[in-house]
Amino acid sequence: MSDDVDLALVRRAQQGEMRAFELLVIKYQRRLERLVARMVRDADLVQDITQESFIRAYRALPGFRGDSAFYTWLYRIAVNTAKRSLLQQQRDPVLTESARAGHADADDETYRREPEPSDGETPEGLLASKEIAQAVNAAMDALSDDLKQAISLREIEGLSYEEIAELMNCPIGTVRSRIYRAREAIAAKIRPLLDTRKGERW
Repeated sequence: MSDDVDLALVRRAQQGEMRAFELLVIKYQRRLERLVARMVRDADLVQDITQESFIRAYRALPGFRGDSAFYTWLYRIAVNTAKRSLLQQQRDPVLTESARAGHADADDETYRREPEPSDGETPEGLLASKEIAQAVNAAMDALSDDLKQAISLREIEGLSYEEIAELMNCPIGTVRSRIYRAREAIAAKIRPLLDTRKGERW
C-alpha cells in the first residue's frame, strides 16, 4: 500500500507537481536523517547530507521507472551522497553517540522506547549495562561499512533479509553472511563483560 502511494506521488511529481514531492520529503526525511546519522561522525552534517540527498533525488526523478520501491531508490541516493561527502571531508563513516541517541523520536515508526529503570535495579547493574552498551557501540564503530550497514538495517531498522539485499544490491546469502560476521564481532567484544555476570549470555 505504501509503495503504491509513493509511486502515485512520484508520478505526480514527475509531471511537475511540487507538492507531491514535498509529501515524499515529509514522509521520509526523518528516516533519511537517521540513516545518514549512522554514517557520519559530524552530527552537523546530517541535515546537509539529507537535504542534498533529496535534491539529488528530485533531479534524478525523471529517470525513476519504479523498478524498485521509491524508498529503496532514495536510500541508495542518500548512502552515495553520504559516502561522497565523507570522501570530500576525509572522514571515516562511523556510528556516533549523538547519532544513536539524538535522532530517535517517539513518533517515528521504528523508534523503540527503552523501558524505565525499575526500582530493583542496583547501581552495579546499571553500570554493567552501561559498560555493555559502550562495548556494543565500540564494536559497531570498528565494523567495516558493509557489515555496519547490514547489521544496522536488520537490528535498528528491523528490515527483512530480502529488503536488505535489495537496498544493498547484493544476494541474500551475502546479507546473511555480513549480519552473522557483524554479530560475531560484537559478541566477541561483549562476551568478557557478560562472563562476569552470572546467568547472562549474548
